Amino acid sequence: MKKYSNKIIAGVLILAVLALVFWWGGNAPSLHGFLPSEETTADTAVTDKFKTDSIPDGRPLPVEPQDVVISDKELTCTLSVRCDTILDNMDWLAPEKVALVPKDGVLYAEKTVTFYEGESVFNVLVREMKQSKIHMEFVNTPIYNSAYIEGIGNLYEFDCGELSGWMYKVNDWFPNYGCSRYQLGDGDKVEWVYTCDLGEDVGGGYSSGEQKDE
Repeated sequence: MKKYSNKIIAGVLILAVLALVFWWGGNAPSLHGFLPSEETTADTAVTDKFKTDSIPDGRPLPVEPQDVVISDKELTCTLSVRCDTILDNMDWLAPEKVALVPKDGVLYAEKTVTFYEGESVFNVLVREMKQSKIHMEFVNTPIYNSAYIEGIGNLYEFDCGELSGWMYKVNDWFPNYGCSRYQLGDGDKVEWVYTCDLGEDVGGGYSSGEQKDE
């Protein structure tokens, strides 16, 4: 009788453990927070399979790099790269990076540059940084179908605090999609800026879910 009781107890314990495993598997957190439920996904304003949030009225829609046809028609835009926000947060900056920050915070002064019809913000940045011999490093992120800029001028994300990194804006708007999906138009003004506060210090407002013009 005692033998059967032990078997029953063991069986109950096994069932309890299995139930806990199945429950945890359905609610396990991912590296970026909790996995979205069906309800959360339905409530999120997504316009395409690359998780792009809704685009504000009057702003250009993203163009997928694989769909682009680049012509030989020459157009112009302005480009600048700056990290002046770091000057206000030097105590946050990694000590070995101090000498890399220009005294005025400008890595690439605003300049009118030529590009070809169909090219993206990313195309122009890569070419101009190479021609100016300014270091740049990026990584392709398939989930967003875009390149992500990790560092410019040897200044990387997280070098000046855990909320720091590179952002771009075009015509005073911080796009909510990657730079290789932003197809340039003639006369566009492109600015790459380094933020130390997830966009709040440069007018991006990403940390609050808003986007503000400077």
